[in-house]
Amino acid sequence: MRAKKEFRSKEEHVLYLGDWVFHVGPTFIETPFGTETKDADLHFYGERLTEALEYLVDVTPLANWELYRLEPGKLEEHLEQSVSLIISDVEAKCFHLYPSFFDRARRENKIVTFPDRLNVIKEWINDGGGLMMLGGWLSFSGVQAKSGWGRSSLKDALPVDCLLIEDLVESSAGFTAEVLVPDHPVVKGLAWDKFPPIFGYNEVNEKPEGQVLVRIKETGHPLVVVGEYGKGRVLTYMSDPAPHWGINFELWESYDQFWQQSLNWVKKKN
Repeated sequence: MRAKKEFRSKEEHVLYLGDWVFHVGPTFIETPFGTETKDADLHFYGERLTEALEYLVDVTPLANWELYRLEPGKLEEHLEQSVSLIISDVEAKCFHLYPSFFDRARRENKIVTFPDRLNVIKEWINDGGGLMMLGGWLSFSGVQAKSGWGRSSLKDALPVDCLLIEDLVESSAGFTAEVLVPDHPVVKGLAWDKFPPIFGYNEVNEKPEGQVLVRIKETGHPLVVVGEYGKGRVLTYMSDPAPHWGINFELWESYDQFWQQSLNWVKKKN
């Protein structure tokens, strides 16, 4: 498990939401009366992406459950200190409510509301923040359309439209990339001819105001789309920056440079 920093060593900061998982098992069935589970492990799949970005900035990673438990106002504090926000494999509903809302022992006889955190993010982008929205089973529409981003208020800030049905496109043979705008600062100078096969991606439709920089060669679907919202910038990468879809992607010789250039673009350094 990755240790979280207690201090920052760089001037700029990125908040990275998602890409944590609990592994439980193996599970043994040795009797008709029950099962036995041995071992559990908390793993951060975003370690490789974090290492790539920490050449430029300090990164604070938060798991989905940590995001969900943030007290009202805490996300705003994180955003105020951040030049960029990464959302990767996070359901939109993780941003809603707050567990103590359901605690009857803490309820008072009064109406309770607090700011919609997705509207907070949208306003933060509009004021100049940079968002990187990355793919996965819980991104965009996601598995069985559970992710809910196409029905969220943040959809207005994205340069793509989410499907309202499951959007996972997968193949054990893998998919390759085709660059459409080779001179764009996000993709310029990278070894796209050596881009390794990725095992899946989220299908989306680019908006008229979005610019498709890279597409899936085999299907023509967008892979990297960028756009602007107010004073801010948004980059969407429709596959996973980490395993399982990205298990080969992490080995790409331009992996670090791609994410560094992406970060520099959303925070308007190029």
